[in-house]
Formats: sequence, C-alpha cells, structure tokens
Amino acid sequence: MALGLFRVCLVVVTAIINHPLLFPRENATVPENEEEIIRKMQEHQEKLQLEQLRLEEEVSQLVAEKEALQEADEEDQQQSEAHTAWDLWSTLCMVLFLVIEIWRQDHQDGPFPEYLGGDEDELSGLGGTPLRGLPLPQKATLDHFYEHCIRSATGDATRTREFVEGFVDDLLEALRSVCNRDTDMELEDFIGVDSMYENWHVERPLLCHLFVPFIPPEPYSFHPELWCSNLSTPLNCQGYGQIKVTLAGGDPLGCICGKTKLGEDMLCLLHGKNSGVQPSTGGRDEMEDLLCSRESSYLDAMQVMKWFQVALTKAWHRIAHKYEFDLAFGQLDTPGSLRIKFRSGKFMPFILTPVIHYNDSELYFVPQLSKEPCRGTPASGTDWLLSFAVYERQFLRTTAKALPEGACHLSCLQIASFLLSKQSRLTGPSGLSNYHLKTALLHLLLSRPAADWKASQLDVRLQDLFCFLERSLLEKKLHHFFVGNRKVPEAMGLPEVVRRAEPINLFRPFVLQRTLYHSTVDSFYEMLKNAPTLISEYSLHVSSDRASPPPKAITL
Repeated sequence: MALGLFRVCLVVVTAIINHPLLFPRENATVPENEEEIIRKMQEHQEKLQLEQLRLEEEVSQLVAEKEALQEADEEDQQQSEAHTAWDLWSTLCMVLFLVIEIWRQDHQDGPFPEYLGGDEDELSGLGGTPLRGLPLPQKATLDHFYEHCIRSATGDATRTREFVEGFVDDLLEALRSVCNRDTDMELEDFIGVDSMYENWHVERPLLCHLFVPFIPPEPYSFHPELWCSNLSTPLNCQGYGQIKVTLAGGDPLGCICGKTKLGEDMLCLLHGKNSGVQPSTGGRDEMEDLLCSRESSYLDAMQVMKWFQVALTKAWHRIAHKYEFDLAFGQLDTPGSLRIKFRSGKFMPFILTPVIHYNDSELYFVPQLSKEPCRGTPASGTDWLLSFAVYERQFLRTTAKALPEGACHLSCLQIASFLLSKQSRLTGPSGLSNYHLKTALLHLLLSRPAADWKASQLDVRLQDLFCFLERSLLEKKLHHFFVGNRKVPEAMGLPEVVRRAEPINLFRPFVLQRTLYHSTVDSFYEMLKNAPTLISEYSLHVSSDRASPPPKAITL
C-alpha cells in the first residue's frame, strides 16, 4: 500500500511540474490554434484520470488484501480462543461428572446426614446430632438396663479371672519344665489385657485374654522392626512390624540345639513340629529349620503358633491328671484360643497368645491370624500386629482416677458393645468392632473435661459416642488413638517413634471396599434403630440361658 501511494504522488508531482500553463518554458511559443491546445489538454487529463483510476484500484486491492489478512487473523484467534474455551469446558464437565458419579455411588442407599464436627478440640462442644433422627433410650431406661442386665452379668468377672490365671500359671510352669532352659525359648509371666481386665466386658461367657511374652535362648536375640522405620512400607502394613532373629553379633544363624543333646521329652522352641535337628555349622541352610519364614531371618507368625500349640499340648499332658476337666483348642482362626470343658457340660474360654516385647516399652507384637472384615489379613506371614493393649489398660486406669466417682465412661462402652453384639447376631458381623468402639471412647476421654463423665450424664455421653462413630463412618476416618497422637500424655511412656509416626486410619478398608462400607453403615443405623426395643426388652426380662452353644473344639 505504501508503494502505491508513492507512485500516485510521483505521477501527480510530475504532472504538476510538466504542466505548460504553470511552468511555461522561456522559448516556448503559444500555439495558434486554441482548440488544439484544449484537445491536447483533455487527452492528457483523460490519461491522468485513467492512471488515477488504475492506481485507486491497486490501492483498493491492497486495502482489501490487508483487511482480509486482518479478518483471517481475527478469525484464527477467535477459533483458538473458542477451542481453548471448549477444552476447558469439557474438562470441567468431565470433573463434574466424576464428582456426581462418586457422590451417587456413596449415597445410592439414601443421603447421609451432615455432621458438623471437627478434631478433638471441637468435640467438647458437641451437642445432640441427628443420627438420622433415631432417638436413643432415655436416662432412666438406660440406668435400669445397666443395673439389671450388665452389672449383674459381670459380677463374677473377678472369680473368673482368678480361676483362669491360676490354671494358666500351672500350665506355663509345666511348659517350662518340658523345655531345655539352655536351648529353648524362655516364657515370661502372662499379662492380662482387653475388656476383662479393663472392666467393661459384657458378653457371656466371660473371656480372659492373656499375653505370654517369650524371648529366644542365648546367644539369639529378637530385633523388632516397626513399619514406620521404613518409608516404603505399604499402607496395608501400617501398624505391623517384623521380628528379625539374630545372634549376639547381629548376624542371623541357625539353631544351636544341635550342640546340646535333647531328651525325648524336650521340645526345641526354635524348631517346628516335624523339623529335623542338624548340627549347627553356622550355615544359611539351618535357617529353614527355624520358626522363621523360609529363606528369611524374620520370625513367621504361623510357625510360632504351631510351635506354641505343640508346646501347650505337651504341657497339658503333664498336668491333666490333676484336673477334673478337659482342655481343648477353641476357634482355629484366633491365635491361642482355648476352652476349659467341665464334666457338667459348661465351658470356660480364654485366649493365650504368645507375644514379643518391643524394646523397653509396653508394646507387644502379636500374631495376627484372624480375618476381621475391616482389618484384613497381613501382607506376609512375617508381619506381626503391634498391640497397644497394655497402654490402653493403663490409660483407662489413669483416666478413671481423675473422673468423678461412678463415672459413666465404661458404662457407655458396655452398652455400645452390648448393642453391637446383638446387632451382629441379627444381621451378621460388619466392619465395626469393639475395638473401634473403645478407640472412639478413648478419643472422647482425651477431649472432654472430667466433669462431663458424671453418672448422671450417661445418656448424653452415650449419644456423643454414637455421634463420634457416625462422623467417623461418614468420613471413613477413625484415627488410631496412640499412633501419631501428640495429645497423649508423655507420662504414658509411649515410644517417641510411635508418637512421631503418621496417624493410622482404622477405617481405611472402607475406602477400598464399598460393599463392606455400605453394609457397615446400614448395620450401624439399624443398631441405633433397634436400640430402644432391645434395651426395653432386656430390661423387662433377662433370660438366664443367653450363652450360645459352644463351637466344636479340637481336643488336646
């Protein structure tokens, strides 16, 4: 366009300069015929007009081309913006669709009530929450139910503990006499744990759970390894650990029983039932005869339980003549489950679990063989569950000293455990267990003032307990009470590595198992719905024959 304008200006300037009327030449002569001059001027003017028209056409073409280029650029820009907007809109639509789909799957059985709750600091301000509008029994009904159905049912707990402890003491002493003290593992004194020793067990028959710590013979030693010491530990292994068997120098070696001649009745606790004893040469092949996992120096839980059952069988055969009852193994999926069967047909169950002490703390590694729906099974046979049972018992005892006389905290736990047990019998077991109930109570005890646990507040605190569980279920999050909880008093003596660890979500399986989650939520609300009827019926009439028939046992 600039070139065209230059050409137009150049023609105009040339015409002006060469015009004879404006710049006449000195030697020019005026034509005699004026008409001829006019004619020539007209011709010249016509030529100029034609040239001007041609230049205007070129200019107009250049302008049109420029406008076309601008329009094309604008159109391309608009298309690019439209394409970008479309991509953004498509992404937003896809995200919205996924959110709606997830919400629909989580709430396909009906909308859940919203729970306005926060962390433990906010729990002290909890009031009554909807619980789907399901009312709980009034205080008078709860008090009557507790006095006639729970307190009376647990009145003989002390006598039961004393009987079981006396028998277990004799059984373990017989087991020690079977073993060679120089080459076999050493069994320590038992420790009472769980509901019977925390004074909130309500189910019949009463069940004592005892830990039996054991240590290897010299020069062997156990080196427990927590899950939090390894950053690459899978989520399903949180709360577990492994026990490495080493010599005093830290090197894994074979069994030393080959160095000592064992008698016919001697039982090597480092070997399985059918393991052959070979001379100890310090080679790697001897690890296959240990209670460790094959081709590993880590203790295997299943091998330990087989050893323990064989050892108990030998010990019972030594003292059976002194007792007028039989001893049998109970539930096969529960480690150390035993039953005392009297001649009258009655029985008394108890659990004797071999455990391994963790360093200088009150933590113990226990073999986890049971298949609880919400906990699942360990990833490996060398994974041992870390138990806080002793710390839980100590925390409840310490807290009770600061609570008002006749505090209702254990009463709440007993009533909730009773309702959960009856609901499990009605609709089958769910992902909710007594351990979850106790964990929720421990969180509430840590967050609420001591004055809130007066006996007169039983109905309010029971509602708080169920509200806490409801919120935890809806959020699919219930943190372990001790792991990663900096609010636990330091006087408890909890190992610092556990205090600093990341919190463990006990409800994590609900995130992965939707069917289990929905069935658990339905069972929870069904339990709340049936609570007034169950409590009223048991308050009016308590049948004396509530014990379920004993399962078929394997006689020792």
